[in-house]
Order: sequence, then structure tokens, then C-alpha cells
Amino acid sequence: MPIADIYQFPCLSDNFGVLIHDPASGETAAIDAPEAEAVRKALRDKGWTLSQILVTHHHADHTDGILALKEETGARVTGPAGEAGKIKGLDRTVKEGDEVAVGGLKGHVIETPGHTLGHISYHFPAAEAVFVGDTIFSLGCGRVIEGDMQMMWRSLSKLMKLPAGTALYCGHEYTKANADFSLTIEPENAELKARAEEVARLRAESRPTLPTTIGRELATNPFLRAASGAIRKRLGLESAEDWQVFAEVRERKNRA
Repeated sequence: MPIADIYQFPCLSDNFGVLIHDPASGETAAIDAPEAEAVRKALRDKGWTLSQILVTHHHADHTDGILALKEETGARVTGPAGEAGKIKGLDRTVKEGDEVAVGGLKGHVIETPGHTLGHISYHFPAAEAVFVGDTIFSLGCGRVIEGDMQMMWRSLSKLMKLPAGTALYCGHEYTKANADFSLTIEPENAELKARAEEVARLRAESRPTLPTTIGRELATNPFLRAASGAIRKRLGLESAEDWQVFAEVRERKNRA
């Protein structure tokens, strides 16, 4: 019997929803709830019953389905303590180092502010998976909306330390646009070029580019590669601090 069963599905225009299921207990958690009907359909497709919703941050495209799903299923809703006043329906708030459980599956809360001030991610070590909301995207990262660049870099750095094989589940299908941009930052990166070609094929077939892995992103994602000599030279930031290199990449993406 598998340790965990994880099911990713599209919703809204470019969001992903995710279910994590513990086969031993039958418990199922949704990571965020972008829209209620997409979560309902995913549950029907898998034959699972929703028991929890684990929320990463307060933005509407991650929370709009919470209240309807909670009313229908009685699901317990957990979310970031730093955004408790912005997310309706919370039953429990969590912060850095707290633990969540989906049946026998244990997850650790990692505070990853920057996109929003209270943003959190959920790492399930035994399932070799991390759910990062809008902190990291494949070949990208979330816009720094409520925090600042140093804050976001600290958050990315936490996630970068997870085991390389950890499956990375993100909130949006942005990889094709991110690949096009990434090639302007590190065009000599052979792994990035191969990933960009793979992404183009997948999207041409209307297939998802996610999940990715921590290791793959460390090798290809310029937002995580502040230590790269090639990137530093291209940006004219050879002696800058890592967060400053990251900030320049993020600012260039903002203008792209």
C-alpha cells in the first residue's frame, strides 16, 4: 500500500488543486480550495471523502471554495496564523514548526512569506512532497506582493534545503512563460534548455508541467540560482549578496 496518494487537477484558468490521501485511514486533505466544484469533481473521480483543507495563503484563487466545501463535508480547515483574519472558515491556525496530520501522514509547516506576509508551505517527508502554494513555481517564483525581496529569498532558501527528490506542487501552471523568461537569464544552462523543450512539448499536448522536484528546480530555476556565476556575470552582480541577485531576476520578470 502506498504511503500517500497525491492527485493534482486543474481549476480556474491556470490554478492547480491537489488532494493528498492516506490509504491506511481513508483521510483526504485538499491543499487550498481554488473552486469548490473542481475539488468536488476530483474527489468523485478518486472516490475519496474530504476530511481537511490545508490553506497556504489568503488569496481568493486559493480560498474561494473553502466555505462551500466545509459546509458540505464538515472538513476541518487549517491555515496560516499570520493570515487568520483574512481566511474565512479556519478551525486551526499554524506557524513555523507546527505539525499537521492527514491520517498517518505527518506534515511540517514551513513559513514562506513574501508573496503574502503569512504564506506557509506544507512538507510531508514520508510522502516526499511539499506543497508551496505561490512561493515557488516551476522555473519561477511568486510575485513579491506583501513582503520584500530579502523576505522572499529567505523563504525560497528554506525550501531549497529540502531533499532534492522532494516532489514540488505549485499553485499555478506558469511554466511555459517562466521557461521563456528563464532562458534570457541563463541561456547557457543545458538542463534549463532541455526542460524548456520538455515544457513546450507538454503544453502543446495540453499536459501539465507539474509537479516538479526540488532538485530539478535547483538546476534550472534562475530564481533559485543566485549563486550561479553565469547569472551573476550576465546581471553585472558578481559581488552582490544572493538576495540581491534574486531581486534583480524578480524585477526583470516583473517587467517582462
